[in-house]
Parts: sequence; structure tokens; C-alpha cells
Amino acid sequence: MTKSIVNKLARQELLDMVPYQSARRLQKAAGGTQAFNQKIWLNANEASGIGEYQLSADCINRYPDFQPDELINNYTEYAKLDTSQVLATRGADEGIELIIRTFCKAYQDSILICPPTYGMYAISAENHGAGVVKVPLVDNQLNVEDIIQAKNDDSNNIKAIFLCSPGNPTGNCLPAEQIKAVLDACSQSTMVVVDEAYIEFCPETSVSTWLSDYPNLIILRTLSKAFALAGLRCGFTLASREVITMLSKVIAPYPISAPVAEIASQALRPANLTNMQQRVSNINKQKQQVIAWLAQQPWCEQVFASDANFVLFKTEQKDLIFQGLAKQGILIRDQSKQQQLDNCLRISIGTEQELAIVKQAINELMTSQSK
Repeated sequence: MTKSIVNKLARQELLDMVPYQSARRLQKAAGGTQAFNQKIWLNANEASGIGEYQLSADCINRYPDFQPDELINNYTEYAKLDTSQVLATRGADEGIELIIRTFCKAYQDSILICPPTYGMYAISAENHGAGVVKVPLVDNQLNVEDIIQAKNDDSNNIKAIFLCSPGNPTGNCLPAEQIKAVLDACSQSTMVVVDEAYIEFCPETSVSTWLSDYPNLIILRTLSKAFALAGLRCGFTLASREVITMLSKVIAPYPISAPVAEIASQALRPANLTNMQQRVSNINKQKQQVIAWLAQQPWCEQVFASDANFVLFKTEQKDLIFQGLAKQGILIRDQSKQQQLDNCLRISIGTEQELAIVKQAINELMTSQSK
């Protein structure tokens, strides 16, 4: 069969590459447009509730600022950093791409990841033509010795190490001493990226105070989770002035649209920060109740520790639960294709009412199964 012009001209490695399967993309592929009319979405780690924000169209005919002043000022005040240490991006995903494009030469350099972990690290590397070296977690913690060994192997050409803390899809924070050990070992050779997308659910574990001590440290943040602004696509990259300056050479000229900057700036004002913290408190409370409930179920083999807004659990009844809930319009995430996560499902922490419906539905599925 003759190749199409697209297949002839596209980079060879992209032809067979599988794109990142987001929750929305998976559900739409499985159920068409009808998938968006489901009742309960607990598969993408979104926060429940609708925010109240005001938008102005006064300057919508103008290009936005490269880094809107109010947005940057509000976030640096929130993060207790200097404005020179913060870069606003289109979600944390753009931060991942910028880091790889800045520090990795295509077809020469690599990144290191620790699966099971967030899938976009590898996808972004492959899109850029960078290699991906994998050092799996051990009991959901870093294998520091193997990370350092892989980093020291000149054939790998590792320029960036991505550590997700709290982890996704595992949910737990990485031990501080392990992150420090990796940073120390990489101080003269490799950038270490700590993805703190879920850090608001365990703020005491943030490594943002380490930025002045580790020039090779980069931190990723987002407003998608605790701030309940997933649809806004606004994230932040935190690093030294030198790193931010370098990333600014690679990023698009207008990364944050004016409406996004306006809403995000409002979300970072004191009153809305209080709302966010109350939301986090409620989610953490609901999470502990879900963990306790799962631990009591005879069909649940393991409940993973969680410092985020979701719970990962293992069950041989994975297919029954996942498919049975989907038929009722209740969507959770099947993580069983991830390394080390056979028969694992992930459930986002929704409202008290949504979680009550989920528990009842699973109980009914198990009762039906036993008959």
C-alpha cells in the first residue's frame, strides 16, 4: 500500500506512538459524545463545585501580557517566592514540554521517570525525540541507588529527572530524604523536576523552600486540582531566575490568555485562597472516609496511601466494578495497564453525595455477583 503524504513526511517515531489518554479522551472514544452526559465524573482528579468569577472584555482585542503582572504577583505571594522564580504556563503540561525542549537535545538526550507515574513525561519526551529511561518505584518510593546509577551511565545522556510528589496515580508523597539524595547526586549534571500538582493536599511536604539551595531543582504546579480550575489550563513552573530566563526563551509569546489570567488572578486573592483551603480540608476528610470504607471491603486487596485528592485501590473485581459503574454513568479510572498496578482502580474524591452513590452502586454490584 502506498504511504500517504503525511506518513511519508511525519517523523518516523510518531507513526506508531500512542498519544496520552486523558480521562476525557478515553471516555469519548469509548462512548462517543454521549460520554460527556454521564452523571458522575470521578476519573480525572478534578475538584467538585463551580467557582464564581467575573470577566472583563475591555482588552480582549489586544494581545495579553507575556506574563500578566497580577497573576505572577498573586502566585509569588501565595508561593512565597520572588517573581523572577515563577513562569505561568498553559497547565503544568506545558511546563513539562518546556523543560524537555530546553534541556534535552532531540535524538541525543534522555529524561528519567519512575513508573508508575504521570504519563505526560514520557509522551512529551517522545514528541521531542528524547529518550526515556525508566527506574520503577519500589513500594511507591524512589529507588535512589538505581536512579543515580542510570544517571551516571553516560550512554543514557539523562538531562532531566521527573519525580511526581504526591504521585499520580499512586497518591503518596515521596520521602524528602530521597528527593534530596537525587538532587545532591545530580547537582552538576541533571535537572530534577518535582511535580507538585497535588501539593495543596499536603502543603507541608513541598520542596519549594529548597530552590535557593538547589539550582538544578524545578517545581511544577497547577490550578487544576485544589483550585477547581481544571478547565482554565493554568499552571506554574518554579525555579531559579536562571532557569526561568532559559525557559522563557522557549515558551510561546502569549502563553496565558487574558480571560485565563483574569480568573486565575482572582482565584489567588486572599478570599478565594481561603475557599481553596476549605475545599482541600473537605476533600481530605472525604478521602479518609473512602479509604476507611475500602479497607473494610472483603473484595479490596489493597488501599494505597494517598496525599492527593484521589484513592488508588486493588481488587480482583476490577472489571466488574469499573464496567458496572460505567453502565450507571459513574466514571472512575482503570490504572491496571500501568507498571506494577495490575487490577488497580483510581477514584477521585468528589462530593459527599457522589461518593455515597458510588459506595451504594459497588455494594449492589458485589451483592449481585454473589447471588
